[in-house]
Amino acid sequence: MEQIPTEWLGLDKLAYLQGEPTARGMLKQQFADFKVSEELGFEMGGNGEHLFLYIKKQNLSTIEVARKIAAVAEARIAMVGYAGMKDKRAECTQWFSVPLQKEKGAVKENENQSIISRLEDENIKIISTVRNNRKLKVGSHKRNLFDITLRNCLEGREEFDANLDKIKQFGVPNYYGFQRFGRELSNLKQVDKLIHDPQTNTKRRQKSFKKGMLISAARAYVFNQVLSSRITNNNWSQFVAGDVINLDGTARNFIVEEGAWDATLQKRLENFDIHLTGPLLGKVDSKDKYISSGKAADIEKAEVDKYPKILEYLQKIGAKSSRRPLRFLPEELRWAWLDDCTLNLSFALSPGAYATSLLREVCKTDQ
Repeated sequence: MEQIPTEWLGLDKLAYLQGEPTARGMLKQQFADFKVSEELGFEMGGNGEHLFLYIKKQNLSTIEVARKIAAVAEARIAMVGYAGMKDKRAECTQWFSVPLQKEKGAVKENENQSIISRLEDENIKIISTVRNNRKLKVGSHKRNLFDITLRNCLEGREEFDANLDKIKQFGVPNYYGFQRFGRELSNLKQVDKLIHDPQTNTKRRQKSFKKGMLISAARAYVFNQVLSSRITNNNWSQFVAGDVINLDGTARNFIVEEGAWDATLQKRLENFDIHLTGPLLGKVDSKDKYISSGKAADIEKAEVDKYPKILEYLQKIGAKSSRRPLRFLPEELRWAWLDDCTLNLSFALSPGAYATSLLREVCKTDQ
């Protein structure tokens, strides 16, 4: 009675949009080869109890920086805000927030500069600071800006250029990247243990954080399998009866009534104004209107049914089901050859889209 795969399939087993590339390049040979910076989606007030810090980091994960901020501000790590997780082996510029005045673990106003000076080191540089009246929340940034250099590119320019041109035309499969699954799929390998022995971790805080990572990895894995199957069957960007539709750049979804798909909606799909979606497993809210049906539901069920214990566990703990677009179109995609074997790419992605999923369609990368 197979409940969970004994071997998790790596991302190389997922379907490629235009076939598996033969071109190769080397990624992250230096921290500056992979640059990403956040662009917030709101204006900060300039006053309030929260200190926002725009930090350039390298060789540190977002959580490691958050811990340092909490330590110097004498605050709990849960009080430190950030908009998204960023790569450790990269040059990342992102926002953090920490409250300056709290009844517990209070930080006095005149200690601002002390906090800043104690944070900076060879791996952390503070670009700017500003005050705001609310904590920075996950997903509150508008987009991420990438500047990536691929070195030792093999197979010549032609395949790289052709693959990038195809991305501009067809978009990118919105796969979760390898970061979600851990090194050598370590997060996935712990999912089975989590489901069958949820009391594995003893430290409450550590357990909660780790458990959240594993739940996310399990949901992401099944989503990737559904998307891969739709690419294989050439309907990842072609409407199927019962599909749930997402409005580009938003969390808003809608349903198309039976027989209502028309030339106008088709044109919007072709212009990337709307996207088809796939499932993020969990408990379906009785009030949720955005549930696939008909042929689309059958396609999803064929993959989801391979992981009954994952679905059962997610429903048991009350994880709420949701939807994710099956594709994304990078904004402002540009590239230039710095020499015969060094390629520089720049583009912008909405929160939740992975640069590594884009690179996967361009070439094989060695890190």
